[in-house]
Amino acid sequence: MSAVVAVGVFDGLHLGHRALLERARARAGTGRCIAVSFDPHPDVVLAREFRPMPPLTPLPEKHERLAAMGIELHVIAFTRELAALSPETFVGTHLVQPFAPTRLVVGEDFALGRARAGDVRRLAEIGREHGFEVESVPLLRLDGAIVTSTRIRERLAQGDVAAAARLLGRSHTLQGLVVHGEKLGRTLGFPTANLRLLEEKQVPGHGIYAVRARIGDEAMWRPAAMSIGVRPTFGGQVRTLEVHLLDFDGDLYGRTLEVEFVRFLREELRFDGAEALMRQMTADVEQTRRVLAEPDPAAGIA
Repeated sequence: MSAVVAVGVFDGLHLGHRALLERARARAGTGRCIAVSFDPHPDVVLAREFRPMPPLTPLPEKHERLAAMGIELHVIAFTRELAALSPETFVGTHLVQPFAPTRLVVGEDFALGRARAGDVRRLAEIGREHGFEVESVPLLRLDGAIVTSTRIRERLAQGDVAAAARLLGRSHTLQGLVVHGEKLGRTLGFPTANLRLLEEKQVPGHGIYAVRARIGDEAMWRPAAMSIGVRPTFGGQVRTLEVHLLDFDGDLYGRTLEVEFVRFLREELRFDGAEALMRQMTADVEQTRRVLAEPDPAAGIA
């Protein structure tokens, strides 16, 4: 059965990716629409030296979001051997044989194969030989610059989760299991849920955030404040993810918690003792209440 195929890494499934994928979905009509992606990220495999780069959208999340758009996800294991294939071999082996596409949809700057020789012009030539058309989609620009996963990563690293949400078209989220910690928050009057991520995913930079949190499969999102960092007041060395649910009293150990980032509040600071920290945490909670009472620009965006 033939299909319309979109090819790309699609890490983040940001507004630019979605414009391309929605074009592919529209071209497919009632037929199959398939997103061909790669894992690990090609930049990680081809880098000259190791650099960790957690995904913006882990594969399970990518599957789920694409399925909601009516698009199937097909993941190809990315290796140096795959990158060394000629465009003709890649297209024949990984696109034509499994999917028999009638149309290939890619971004205007897309290229694949050895030395990135398979640009849009070359793909169109290959398409004529195999009976499919190639459509290139213009790159989406927002606030004067192209929307890219790199740009989103930079915003998250800076803690600017609001700007990242604008580029993603939705709030950035993390999901984790609530595990036992040192219970320092409880002794300070602000009990926190310590999160162990369920899957590797990009974590925003160290700091304090206004967030919303959802427990397990509950429908409701609860107001919360989140700390990402090493707890310098107590001489911490390891990054922790701690969430304080406002006005909540209950046992969360062993349950999953999904966190939706709304706004960066402040940098992580070292205080001269627990009393000074408690005063700041009180201020953080009050600021969180004010922030979450405001209209959320990302609300209602899938």
